[in-house]
Amino acid sequence: MEISKAEKNRLKQKYGEWALVTGASSGIGLELTERLAEAGLHLVINARKQEELEKLAERLRNTYHIKVKTVPADMAHNEAVEHLIQATKDLNIGLLVASAGFGTSGLFLESSIENEVEMLRVNCEALLLLTHHFSKIFAKNKRGGIILMSSMVGFQGVPYAANYAATKAYVQSLAEALRLELKPYKVDVLAAAPGPVKSGFESRANMKMDMSLTPAQVGIPILKALGRKTTVLPGFLTKFLVYSLRTVPRWGKVRIMQLVMGGMTKHQRT
Repeated sequence: MEISKAEKNRLKQKYGEWALVTGASSGIGLELTERLAEAGLHLVINARKQEELEKLAERLRNTYHIKVKTVPADMAHNEAVEHLIQATKDLNIGLLVASAGFGTSGLFLESSIENEVEMLRVNCEALLLLTHHFSKIFAKNKRGGIILMSSMVGFQGVPYAANYAATKAYVQSLAEALRLELKPYKVDVLAAAPGPVKSGFESRANMKMDMSLTPAQVGIPILKALGRKTTVLPGFLTKFLVYSLRTVPRWGKVRIMQLVMGGMTKHQRT
C-alpha cells in the first residue's frame, strides 16, 4: 500500500517534527518506521540489536533524507527505558509508537516463568513508562500522538497464549482510557489491534500461522486511524476474525480461541 500525499502532510504537520518507534527493526514496527520516514518525520528508532538499527538508519537517511537517531536497548530492563527517555530529551518528539513486544505460546504450566515475566515487562511495563513520560510532554505541548500495539487476542482470554493475550488486554484497556483522558490536551491515542501478522513474532512465540497478514498490509491503516479512531483493526483478515466473533458470548470466544490457538501451537483440547 502507498501512503497518500495528504496523509503524509497530515502526519508531519500534526505529529512532527520527530517520532519515536520502539521495536523498529522488524515486523509492524519496521513498516511504521518506513512509512513515517516516507512522510518526512525525523526518527528515533529503538531495537535490541545495534547493527540492524544502524543499517536501517543509514538506509532511511539515504532514501528519505531525514534525520535518524538510533538507540539500541532491550525494553525488558527499566534502565534501558530510562536510557531511551534520556536520549530523546533534547528532541521535539511529537509521536510515540510503542511497537516493541513479543509473544509466548503453549501450556501455561509448562512455560518458563522467566520468559513470561520478561514478556510482561516488554509488552506492558516498558510501554507504560514510555506512555506516561511522553503523555506529560504531549499534554504540556497541547499536541502529540501515541500508538500502542494491542492485538485481536486482547479482547478475550486465549488458551495456549494466556499471558500474551493478557498483556495485550492491558494495552487495549490502557489505550481506550487514555484516548478520552488525553483528548482535552489534543493528544491522540490509538490502539492498533491486528490479527496474525507474518514477521519474526511467530518464530519467537513458537507458533505456526497459516493465515496471516504482512506488515505492509497493516502499517498504513494504523497511521490513517491515528487521530480518527480509538481502535483500529488493520487488514481484511483482522476485521473478518473480530467481526465474526462479535455476537459470540465471551465464554464462547475463549473456547473458539482455544481451538484456533491449539492448531497454531500443536496443542489440542482434552
